[in-house]
Amino acid sequence: MSEHTDAVKSGLGEAGAHLKQAASAGGGAVRNAAAVAGDELRLGKAQIKAELADGALSGLGAAEHLGAAAGEQASALMDKGRDLLDSAAELIRERPLVAFGAAFAAGWIISRLGRSDK
Repeated sequence: MSEHTDAVKSGLGEAGAHLKQAASAGGGAVRNAAAVAGDELRLGKAQIKAELADGALSGLGAAEHLGAAAGEQASALMDKGRDLLDSAAELIRERPLVAFGAAFAAGWIISRLGRSDK
């Protein structure tokens, strides 16, 4: 029996040594995986920050262009308004009676529309 007992002890000792080596290798693999994952997370975080910064800069650029376009449109509308006022002033100077009649008719129509609602 001592041979069998010694063989069992030897086998168990060898199995324990293998288990210890497996645990050590597993711990090393986990540490390496954690280090690689940490590096990947840092790289991903840096990429996200860069993309967000680029997006913010693009948004600011678009806002500047939008402001310039709105300014151009406002200027064009002001020019058209001035042209319309100039045309109306010229028409009044050329045909004052027609202009007075048109204004009188417009006023009369507006007053009639105002009274019909009551």
